[in-house]
Amino acid sequence: MSTSRNTNIFLLLLIVVSVGLLHTFTPTDKLFLHDFYRRVSYFPIVVAAILYGVRGGLFLAVCTSLAFIPHLRHFYHLGPGAYLAELPEVLLYFGAGIVPGVMAGREKQLRIKYQELSRQLERSYKKLHAQTCTLVEAEEQLHASQKLSALGELSASLAHEVKNPLASIRGAVEILADDFPPSHPKHEFAEILLKETKRLSSTVEEVLRFSRNQRPELERPSLEALPLVLKRVSRLLDHKFRDKNIVLKMKLSSQTDPVLIAGDKMAQVFINLLLNSCDVLDRNGIIEVESRQVGAQVQVIFSDNGPGIAEADRKKIFTPFYSTRKDGTGLGLAISSRIVESYGGTITVSSPVHGSGAVFTVSLPMLQEGVQ
Repeated sequence: MSTSRNTNIFLLLLIVVSVGLLHTFTPTDKLFLHDFYRRVSYFPIVVAAILYGVRGGLFLAVCTSLAFIPHLRHFYHLGPGAYLAELPEVLLYFGAGIVPGVMAGREKQLRIKYQELSRQLERSYKKLHAQTCTLVEAEEQLHASQKLSALGELSASLAHEVKNPLASIRGAVEILADDFPPSHPKHEFAEILLKETKRLSSTVEEVLRFSRNQRPELERPSLEALPLVLKRVSRLLDHKFRDKNIVLKMKLSSQTDPVLIAGDKMAQVFINLLLNSCDVLDRNGIIEVESRQVGAQVQVIFSDNGPGIAEADRKKIFTPFYSTRKDGTGLGLAISSRIVESYGGTITVSSPVHGSGAVFTVSLPMLQEGVQ
């Protein structure tokens, strides 16, 4: 900025000096040329006044007047009349420096005022935008609270209507299971029915607690080996996969000691994740489930080759009642997230490239027998 200013002043002074020299060395009888030089002399004065205000205009007016002195000496011997006729030109130089300088100064003040006003408007806009976002967020939270309140009322009647039939179903399954000893081929399915009725009853209780905004009860979990839980879940959903010809690939950790997890609760989480993948996949899709140990944690990774999840949706996908499907309730992933967190774990989602599938990663601390 300072270099540019110095360059401008140097060029203007160079013009002033050049015009002064032309006045000095041009014969006095060349009136046309002298008149032209006078007109040119105003150019640096006006430019300086516009660029640097009154001070700049007066400075160049003084310099131009000094450069005009050698020209006045040509008229000194012609008498006072000729001498004084040239002198008003100097006064006009000062006028040319003051008037544009005053106007430029006012214009600069207005520009500064408008710039400050523009900054104030920008600050006000940002503040208004932030307040609007806060208001929208509060409205969304209120809307979600209203849904939770309605769900709480509905869950009270749902628990009454569902739990009693579930108890009856469980009793009937226990009776039927007696007809299938462990060696019978259908004994495994009877065991699955018993576990799933228990899990369904637990799920109803979970929805009740969730609707009341309560954390899941940290009762002593029923520990099971991770591979057994995943295999049981895959058998339960086998018919869903067959209907859409979806291939489920399992890549389970081959370590010697089995990884233990809260079987009933994590089965609910795994079912939700597999059902989500199944719903978004077209026919002949692929779902991969991989488990691996990372330090003191075990990770279960669910990936598919579906359409993927947009970044905006990934930020809200675990929010209650938020769903990207028209027929979705928006509760499956929210409940799954709270279940995983209640056992000290985390659940995350990623989509490497939109359109290349989604990846859900469930990280859980490894449990031991006798440890809650």
